[in-house]
Amino acid sequence: MSVKQLFDLTGKVALVTGGSRGLGLQMAESLGELGAKVIISARKQQELDEAEKHLKDMGIEVKTITADMSKRETIADFVDEAVKAFGDIDILINNAGATWGAPAEDYPDEGWDKVMNLNVDAMFFLTREVAKRCMIPRKYGKVINIASIAGLSGNPEDMKTIAYNTSKGANVNFTRALAAEWGHYNINVNSICPGFFPSKMSQGLLDAMGEKMLERIPLNRFGGEEDMKGLAALLASEAGRHITGQNIAVDGGTTSS
Repeated sequence: MSVKQLFDLTGKVALVTGGSRGLGLQMAESLGELGAKVIISARKQQELDEAEKHLKDMGIEVKTITADMSKRETIADFVDEAVKAFGDIDILINNAGATWGAPAEDYPDEGWDKVMNLNVDAMFFLTREVAKRCMIPRKYGKVINIASIAGLSGNPEDMKTIAYNTSKGANVNFTRALAAEWGHYNINVNSICPGFFPSKMSQGLLDAMGEKMLERIPLNRFGGEEDMKGLAALLASEAGRHITGQNIAVDGGTTSS
């Protein structure tokens, strides 16, 4: 099989949560360009409409679904709608996430619950539903969890995001455990651990600490609009079929220094 054939996603169906902007939209572009039919979800319809137009202008077949992944009682219906649109889901990218900043000693219950519900609970319940419905019966699937370098280490003292770091650490070991358990179903489970990418969620942090953060990155640049595309394509395609249980940093070298 040629390298082009290994990366070809023609006929595959990909579901990307939090896919209306930022890293989610970037990965949806990548898989769509390789031939996948793409389903993106988000909470805000306006952002979904803008993303849908953008992807369709690129020639990508796309379905949008308004959904709040933190409400676990809606997940089964959400998967129903996705499957009705394009058929069984081959590729699941768990990208929807939240953060909340506060000192650990004063961290509010509301903030902890919000971050954990979306970053950990929703990821599990959606992955379980998609696997039982689409992947395990066919013995095929690619699950890509979007963790973070915040799940691989602690924080500098001036970054106070205890719930986010904890949730992303959970994502990392969730990936390892699920890869080991589901390997015999021919389901690959990996995570991508982004470093600092300018986004709506990270903008406040970058405004406050951007120069200091840049000093910690060996490549001396933040992540850009195409820097998640290649790894997402690898892990979603047959080119990555012998990779599972891995947590791969896309961080300009931050975790190496």
